[in-house]
Amino acid sequence: MPVYEYKARDRTGKLIAATMEAASERDVAASLRQKGYFISEIKAPKSGLNAEIKLPKWLDIGSVPNTRDITIFSRQFATVINAGLPVVQSLSILQRQAEKQGLKDALKRVREDVETGQNLSDALAKHPRLFNKLYIYLVRAGEVSGNLDGILERIATYMEKQAALRGKIRTALTYPTVVLVIALAVTWFLLTGIVPQFAQILDQLGGELPVITRALIAISDFLRFQWWLLAIIIVAGIVGLIMFRRTPNGRRAIDRLLLRTPVVGTLVQKSAIASFSNTFGLLLRSGVNIIESIDITKGTAGNAIVEDILTETKEAVQRGEQISTTLTKYPRVFPPMVSSMVAIGEETGAVDSMLQKVADFYEREVDEAVESLTAALEPALIVFLGVIVGFIVAGMFLPMFSIIGQLSQ
Repeated sequence: MPVYEYKARDRTGKLIAATMEAASERDVAASLRQKGYFISEIKAPKSGLNAEIKLPKWLDIGSVPNTRDITIFSRQFATVINAGLPVVQSLSILQRQAEKQGLKDALKRVREDVETGQNLSDALAKHPRLFNKLYIYLVRAGEVSGNLDGILERIATYMEKQAALRGKIRTALTYPTVVLVIALAVTWFLLTGIVPQFAQILDQLGGELPVITRALIAISDFLRFQWWLLAIIIVAGIVGLIMFRRTPNGRRAIDRLLLRTPVVGTLVQKSAIASFSNTFGLLLRSGVNIIESIDITKGTAGNAIVEDILTETKEAVQRGEQISTTLTKYPRVFPPMVSSMVAIGEETGAVDSMLQKVADFYEREVDEAVESLTAALEPALIVFLGVIVGFIVAGMFLPMFSIIGQLSQ
C-alpha cells in the first residue's frame, strides 16, 4: 500500500508530522479523525520518476545504527534529561533529530511504550540489537537511583573507550593486512604470469632443471590450471574454522591459543583486562549488584577463557568468597597486579575505584602492545616477502646460470 505523509495537531495542540500506510487519502483522514487529530495536511505518495526508492532493510546499510550512533544518542539523552525535560519529551526530541532511520523507528516505539507506563529500561530491552544487556541494566540502575542522566553519561564514556580500544587493535592490524594482500597479489602474478614464460624458454633450451625450478614450475602449473582446488581448500578451511569456533570447545581452544601466541597473546590479554575492568567497574559504580555485574561482564568479555574464569568467580562469590580469590588462580590471564588491586578494593570497600585504576593502566598497556605488535609484524612480513621472492628468483635464474656455464665451455 502507498505511504502518505501528514501533518496534524492532537487535542493539546501539539503538531505531529509523520507517515501512514493506507489504501487512500480518505482512509488516512478517517484514521486520524478517529484518533482525535485535527488534520493540517496530507501529502499523496510520489509516483513515477519522482517516487522514492527504498532498499530492503538488509541492503539499506545507511539506516542501521552503529555503536557511534548509540553513543551519541546516550550523551544527548543525558544532556536533555539533565536540562529537566521529561523522558517522553526527551525521546521525542531525539527521535526527530536521529540520522539513522533504524534508530528513529526504535526511539518511536520506545517513546510509545514509555507513554503507556512502561519503565524506560523495559522499553529499551525490546530492542536488543541496539541496546544490549549491559545498557539495560545500567539504565535500570539509573532509574532506581534517580541518576539517569549521570548513568547515561557514564554509558557514553564507556562506549567511547571500548570503541577506542577496538580501533587501536584494528589500526595495528590494518597495515600488515594490506601489505600481506599486496604481497600475495604480486606473488600470484609472478607465478602465473612470469614463471610460465621462463618455463617455455627453459623447455626450448633443454637440459635437466634443478629441483627448485621444477618445484616452482609445478606450483605455477597448479595455480594456473587447478586454482579452483585451492579455492575449495581455502573456503573449506575458513568455513571449518568458523564452525569449529561456534562450538564451546572450539571457541575455548582458539581463544586459549590466541592468549598463548607470542606478541598477539599479550595484546589479547591486556585488551581483555582493560575491557573487564571498565565494564565491571562501571556496573558496580552504577549500583548494579555484584552477581549481576559479574554475569553481565562475562557476556561482554569476548574471550571464552575469561568467560570461564568469570563464571567460576560468580560461583565463588555466591559461596561467600572474594573476587580476588578466583582471579589469583589464573595469573596467566589476570596478572598478580590485577588480583592484588581487586583484593585491596575488597578490603577498603572501593572495588569500583580500583578497577578504574586497573582499566586506566591497561588501556595504556594496550597502546604499547599495539606498537609492539606492529614492530614485530613489519620484519616478519619483510622476511616472508624475501623468502618468496628469493625462491622465485632462484628457481628462474639457477638453470639460466647452468646453461650459460655450459655454453661458455
